[in-house]
Order: sequence, then structure tokens, then C-alpha cells
Amino acid sequence: MLRALHRAMTTQVLSPKDRATLETMTTAPDALPVDEQADPAPAPAPAGRWDEADDTTGSYALEARGALRRVAGLSTELADVTEVEYRQLRLERVVLVGVWTEGTQADADRSLAELAALAETAGSQVLEAVSQRRDKPDAATYVGSGKAAEIRDIVAATGADTVICDGELTPGQLNQLEKVLKVKVVDRTALILDIFAQHATSREGKAQVELAQMQYMLPRLRGWGESMSRQAGGRVAGGGGIGTRGPGETKIETDRRRIRARVSKLRREIAGMATARATQRASRGRNAVPSVAIAGYTNAGKSSLLNQLTGAGVLVENALFATLDPTVRRAQSPDGREYTLTDTVGFVRHLPHQLVDAFRSTLEEVAEADLLLHVVDGSDPDPLGQIEAVRVVLGEIDAASVPELIVVNKVDAMGEEEILMLRQALPGAVWVSARTGAGIDGLRRLVAERLPHPDVEVDVLVPYERGDLVSRVHRDGEVLGERHEAGGTRLTARVDGALAAVLEQFAVPVG
Repeated sequence: MLRALHRAMTTQVLSPKDRATLETMTTAPDALPVDEQADPAPAPAPAGRWDEADDTTGSYALEARGALRRVAGLSTELADVTEVEYRQLRLERVVLVGVWTEGTQADADRSLAELAALAETAGSQVLEAVSQRRDKPDAATYVGSGKAAEIRDIVAATGADTVICDGELTPGQLNQLEKVLKVKVVDRTALILDIFAQHATSREGKAQVELAQMQYMLPRLRGWGESMSRQAGGRVAGGGGIGTRGPGETKIETDRRRIRARVSKLRREIAGMATARATQRASRGRNAVPSVAIAGYTNAGKSSLLNQLTGAGVLVENALFATLDPTVRRAQSPDGREYTLTDTVGFVRHLPHQLVDAFRSTLEEVAEADLLLHVVDGSDPDPLGQIEAVRVVLGEIDAASVPELIVVNKVDAMGEEEILMLRQALPGAVWVSARTGAGIDGLRRLVAERLPHPDVEVDVLVPYERGDLVSRVHRDGEVLGERHEAGGTRLTARVDGALAAVLEQFAVPVG
């Protein structure tokens, strides 16, 4: 810098005052370059004087130049938060807020307890939970201006950095709450979408979650602050101030177009995956393989039950929405018939409609099943509420007409009184423990009884060289009698129409 100033003196005309100032700087001992100073560690410069800490010419040590230096007092995190980035959730320390509009206080407490479990699944620490009784949520701030101020004090006292509301907030409520609370505000839908995004592993699952996220983001895009929402009216003197003239909000429209284009592309991709899934179902249908779907509330033990029935080795974890991708495995009934078991995504109260829409192709596995195993967590404080929540979603995907078998799981964690009360409410249910294996054999027998039976009865003598047909009858049909004779294997069985046509040539004459 000093050499540059000397060169400037030879090429530019400086005022006498500036020249005197420059000569003073060049003769000051602490202004000499480091390699020219006599003392390698000079004393600190007096206040107001230039020293090495003010150097901006790149003479820092290598470590200092390679590190980031935080500049205090310039953080504007809240002003910069936008849903364009899907509100990168930072849920380390959270406060839960619920609005209780119907039901009992116990129902409201259970809903907040479930929200706490969701928040912990997303990787956060719950510090406080509050609820309010209202006829309906406040249109502006969800809880009302007075309660919002109280929550702001709770947030400040606990040191929370995020508030999670037990409901789906409108874009206006989200914006107003953040202005009052001065921290991030996340609703139940955004929280569930975040959990799904963490747990999706397959290509189809990731596409479905991204589609749901895009649908959630689209109405919640915000522009470049409030100043950009008030454009100057006409070319008046001064306009609307610096930064408000010109195209203004066109960037938000660009974001919307990009999101819509991405949504269209994701829908096409998911539709292609749904076609492949439908082809697989059609193939199983042609082979007359009955299908059984396992559905139920999240963390009810569906994957554990699938592992018990088939030995599938599916991930089992004590967490909400641990399994998102459907798993199809073959199983065998006690009488030798084969069928498929499909483990589906778990349901939850107020499951976001974006997820139901995005996962519709996956949930069609339930709608196309011959039998539905509705798994219920018997140790939950409100198992009947779980059943009702699942049936609501089943109705949305046109699966309400599928034959249903209630399976009460986790009986090993239930008390005698709980079992007696639930038995009265669910008289036709099966009681099992996927962890200990209790009741699994009885469940297998009941599934075999409830599976659709072939409707064509045949009496055939199959030659010994056609052992493949005998095997097929055992696999796809229901064998009523079997004995070995000189001409082959004599079978009396019930089979479907396609197999009956193949066996017709080996039919035993009547009489």
C-alpha cells in the first residue's frame, strides 16, 4: 500500500495537506513493512493508529486466511428465511404450540405428545409445549396476538430457536407468527414432510417426497421482503426508493414457474413408476397369487409383523415413519398356498394431503389387495383413535371396501385391564406380539381362511412326468385330497379358471 502511494505521488498531484500526511505515515516506525522493522514484535499501536490488525492487503497468516471469520452484529436470519428453500428446518431446540378446538383435554394432550414424538424423530429437543382452547384458530396468528406475545416470552426464556405448531398454518399465519416470535415457525405438515425427506431411500420414495414438498412450498413462496410488495405508483419524484423500481417481484414468478415445471416432471416420473408397479400387480393376478397388505398407524409394528410372517429382514426401528418404501414378500399359508405380503407407509393423524396425493401410487397396493391386515398398537393410549385415523386415509385412496382384519400388536406391553377393554371394542381382532412371536401362528391360520378361495373344483389324474402341474396346484390352488396311483397323482382340488383349463385334459371321468 505504501509503495502504491509513493507511485501515486510521482504521477498525481496531491494537496500539501495530503502530502504531509503521507510523509508522516512513511516515516512512522510502526508503518514500516514487517520484514524491515528492527523489532520483530513491536508494541501495540496507540488507539486510533494503524496496526497489523487493520491490514487488508493479505498479510495474514495462512491459517487465518483459510478460516471463516464471523462478523458480529450483521445476522439477519429471520429476514432471510424463505420457504423457497423448503425452510431448512433447524429443530435443535423447539417449543410446541397447539390449538385445541374439539374433543377433550386428554385428546389435545395426546396430539401434542405425538407432535413431540414427530419433532424428536426429526432430530430436535423439545423444551416446552403449550396449548390453547379456542373455537377455531386465529386467522392472523393461529393463537391470537396476546398468546403470541406470551409464547414469545417462553421462547426467549427457554432459548428455543424454532416453534412447531400442531396444525397446518396458512402462509399469512406463518409470516405473522415469525414476525412476533422472532424465530422460525414450522407447522405440522412441514415437520412430517421433513421426516419423510430424511427417511426416503428409493428413487420412487424420494420423488414422491419431493413432489409433496413442492406442492407445500408453492403457495408459501415469499418475495424480497415487504418493501418489494409495495411498488412505486408511476414515475413520481423519488419513486419507491432505491431497490423498488424496475421489474420488482419477477423473481418470485420465476420461482413459481420452476416449481410448477418440477412438479410436472415429478408427476410424469411417478406415473411411470406407477405403471411398472401396476404391471407387477397384474402379473401376480395372472398367476392367481392372492395379495395381503399390511397397513396401520406409524410405529404400530407393521415391519416387525412382516418379518415374523415372512422372515423378510425389513428395517425395524422404534421411530415414526421408519419405513416409507413398500416391501413385497412371498408368504405361505399352513395349507401350502402362496400369497404376497406388502408392507406400506405408516399413517398418522392429519396426514398431509400432499403426501396422500404423492404416495397414491404406493398406497394403491392397499386398494388392490385381497385382504388388509390393519395393525394397531395396543399399548398406545388411544388405539381406537389410531384405527379411525387410518380408516380416514383408506377412504381417501378408495381402499375402504377391502376386507379388513384388525391385528392388535404389542400385547406384551399391555396390561390386563387394557386388554379386556380393547377386546370389548374389537371383538373380531387378532392379538399378537411381533416382538415375542405370540399369536403369530394363529394369525397365519386366520389369514389362510380369509384369503379368496379358488372357485373351480377338479378331480384329475396327473401323470408323474407332469410334476410341474402338481406343484402348481399346491402353490396356486387348494388341495382337498391327494393319492398316488399307477397312472399318476390323483388330485381333488379347487383351482382358478385358468389352471382348471390346463388340467381339463387329465380330468377323471365321472362314474
